[in-house]
Amino acid sequence: MPLLYDFNMDSAEELATRLAENVKRRRLEKGLSRSALSMMSGVPVPTIAKFEQHHSISLIGFLAIAKALGYTNELKSLLAEPVYNTMEELDTINKNKGRKRGRNEFGR
Repeated sequence: MPLLYDFNMDSAEELATRLAENVKRRRLEKGLSRSALSMMSGVPVPTIAKFEQHHSISLIGFLAIAKALGYTNELKSLLAEPVYNTMEELDTINKNKGRKRGRNEFGR
């Protein structure tokens, strides 16, 4: 089944690279070493280094780092509001508000 909502050309790898670059930039702007960020976040130094260099980290690790850098509110707002590109999609979103389960790919 094709991915829904993939309207841009950024791959998941490109997004991970951008996030890692942003984390490193924010860390350096605050004058923090990896060791200091590790102490603040609870994420081991090698994990931070691996993320900055190879863009790979667990979601929990990423959230801990972002929280330590002061981005708790931004994390809470991520995916908080529906995104739509057509009126038909907005109608579907509004119709499905409050649903507890999705439907399979055949619409049943």
